[in-house]
Amino acid sequence: MAGTSGGGGRPGICPSLLYADARAAIRQLTEAFGFTELSVYEGEDGSVLHAELAQGNGAVMLGSKGRGGRFDEAMRNAGPCGVYVVVDDVDAHHQRAVEHGAEILMAPADQDYGSRDYMARDIEGNIWSFGTYAPETGV
Repeated sequence: MAGTSGGGGRPGICPSLLYADARAAIRQLTEAFGFTELSVYEGEDGSVLHAELAQGNGAVMLGSKGRGGRFDEAMRNAGPCGVYVVVDDVDAHHQRAVEHGAEILMAPADQDYGSRDYMARDIEGNIWSFGTYAPETGV
């Protein structure tokens, strides 16, 4: 699938994150940030083996930390990451996040490059930027 442009409803790039409390992360991402839960696969112990959440034409994959496997091992000492998500109405999106108690790092602001953005931190330190700028990939 390398080199696909995301056509047919399938994004070409999906950030993959691990959380100590993946269930709480899914709750925050859906309730505060408006993601749609596509799938959640659980282990016998209740850990999240794999989950997929959508926002617009993009998606994020996530799971529980400490469940073993190569990805979990590789991510063991990884710090928080930053993810940018394109949204149509930044102010309404921001208001939803505030209403659900999200930690806002930057209020909605117009940027020199033409975007309107805001920034928030999730419950485990990842930085989520939401804005109107959508990169033109030329694909």
